[in-house]
Amino acid sequence: MALPLTETAAPPPEDPELEQLEIDLLLEAVYRRYGFDFRQYAVASLKRRLWRRLAAERVGTISELQARLLHDPRCMERLLLDLSINVTSMFRDPTFYLAFREKVVPLLRTYPFTRIWCAGCSTGEEVYSLAILLEEEGVYERTRIYATDINENVLTTAREGVFPLASMQQYTENYIRSGGKHDFSRYYVAAYDGAQFPHSLTENVVFAQHNLAMDRSFNDFNVIICRNVMIYFDRALQDRVHGLFHDSLEMFGILALGHKESLAFTSHAGSYDEIDPAERIYRKIR
Repeated sequence: MALPLTETAAPPPEDPELEQLEIDLLLEAVYRRYGFDFRQYAVASLKRRLWRRLAAERVGTISELQARLLHDPRCMERLLLDLSINVTSMFRDPTFYLAFREKVVPLLRTYPFTRIWCAGCSTGEEVYSLAILLEEEGVYERTRIYATDINENVLTTAREGVFPLASMQQYTENYIRSGGKHDFSRYYVAAYDGAQFPHSLTENVVFAQHNLAMDRSFNDFNVIICRNVMIYFDRALQDRVHGLFHDSLEMFGILALGHKESLAFTSHAGSYDEIDPAERIYRKIR
């Protein structure tokens, strides 16, 4: 995941303590009114997104934004799009997918059936990339992918499987570098400004809303992929999510993180072996 809009710097607060109090109250109000918990997200990133939403809503203070959020659920939907960080791309970081093909897929071939959790799936590009890879490697038919995100709106986009046609050139380059075995164009049909990917790629996918900050484990998994999500969490929430993933992974299961994320200095660092340190691919050993 990355950013839904270009980030702009927050204006310097006249009273930093008052600003922080307003932010704390707003996040508490969002949690109690709507059930979304952003109280342990990284402070600097939160401030930038809140000030951007203030400008878009044409209100002058965070307290004014809080009042609008409490009384206008549509405003909350707009803020959720800002806070849930929804930019992604197909075969993003192609070296990760190449490592997954070469080092993880051989392990999956030893399983009669594989359950994969793609956490923080955003608009679904990563899910379709994974489905294509698994189909090419001959293991998709005995795989179930659980694709989750906090934001129901982006899950709707993911289910539809229509992505900007203008992105296909970059996605094709990513696909080739990831070890793709065919012409990438075989996987989509161009229609106007969109590229429609076939529903056959999501026959074994379950899209569902899940909040990493609050919700519990919902299955036992052989693989968990959560890339470029936890960089937006504070240390306490990162550790909470690592505990969730550890409890959700079967013994010798695979955990894949983003390039800027690591198990180092977490309470679960000793529970994994490194399969590919550069690509942040780990295997649970205890």
